[in-house]
Amino acid sequence: MKQQTSNWKRHFATLWAGQAVSLVTSAILQMAIVFHLTERTGSALVLSVASIMGFLPYAVLGPFIGILVDRYNRKAVIIAADLTVASAAAVLALAAMHSELPLWMIMAVLFIRSVGSAFHSTALNAATPMLVPAEELTKCAGYSQSVQSLSYVLSPALAAVLYSIWPLSALAGLDVAGALAASGAVAMVRIPELEAEQRSTKPNWWDELREGFTALRKDKGLFALLMVGTLYMLIYMPINALYPLMSMDYFGGTPVHLSITESAYALGMLVGGLVLGLAGSVKKRIPLVAGSIMVMGLSLTVSGLLRSNQFIVFAMCCAAMGLSVPFFSGIHTALFQERISPEYLGRVFSLTGSIMSLSMPLGLTISGIFADGVGVQRWFLLSGIVIIGVSMLCVALPAIRDLDRTT
Repeated sequence: MKQQTSNWKRHFATLWAGQAVSLVTSAILQMAIVFHLTERTGSALVLSVASIMGFLPYAVLGPFIGILVDRYNRKAVIIAADLTVASAAAVLALAAMHSELPLWMIMAVLFIRSVGSAFHSTALNAATPMLVPAEELTKCAGYSQSVQSLSYVLSPALAAVLYSIWPLSALAGLDVAGALAASGAVAMVRIPELEAEQRSTKPNWWDELREGFTALRKDKGLFALLMVGTLYMLIYMPINALYPLMSMDYFGGTPVHLSITESAYALGMLVGGLVLGLAGSVKKRIPLVAGSIMVMGLSLTVSGLLRSNQFIVFAMCCAAMGLSVPFFSGIHTALFQERISPEYLGRVFSLTGSIMSLSMPLGLTISGIFADGVGVQRWFLLSGIVIIGVSMLCVALPAIRDLDRTT
């Protein structure tokens, strides 16, 4: 692997300045599409299909996306992915200017944008260790999480305001501008690449996929952490779909109450990412991962025990949940970047992304059935208790504990 450049901090800041713009404009368009579909159809099925378009490409195509990321120039893949997202938004903008958008076109655009995002995130995660020194990866993961959190804080309010005064075509055009800004920032950054002999040229894609899985499976600690993380996501991710029911049905709130919980969660993530960025050089990271899962479990458990007049406490719990997230996802990403050889990173990240994405529909099905049967509040309580158990499992497994000793 080529060495990181001496001025990597400037390159990293330039890269993520472009990403910040793109993340905000993309989130605005995504929410505007949800607003449009809600107003136009009022159909839960249509919204569910739109949601599926968001994770299905990564779940199904992820392993093959990783192969391409490991074969080709990662900087070029990031730029191509940004331009693909921009092209899909441009098509949406042009079509919306001339006629009412057919639902199939909206779903197709969502699918294409999701494919582009899958390429983008995989290539960006795989390229980061080529740019950032190993000892700085956890800190940079924290700052990256903060940038993403900032987009979560800003985009709901911006989307609501802009959607009320601009047509959907203008918001799609705004996303085109954001994607172009991100592409320009990446073009300005020098990202060292794999040497020619490190690139796989096997004619059989399955052999390349097997190589990526073998590289992951050989690291017992990372593999165990992936399995624990998948169990965690299986339980936690479906909770995201239940926040509206908890905020508006159980606590008898309005859309304003829902926006308060979402903002509290996003602000918690922002603070957590900044803290991780400032303290990312800490040696013992597995206790932070387990502690993050524990905080999430405790927050959900407390939420499930609240009375219907304790909404403010629920909002505080949401902030605590958000605060915990970077200490799991940021450290999780950094550990993989540090321990997996660079030539396998694209395949490993795409495999882990696919595994976690595939757990989502199963988790959504389970949570939907149980939440309807026992009530959303009790489901928060049960989920919290199980997640506390997951945090204990995380520190109980010797392979995961050893990650701190062998990193």
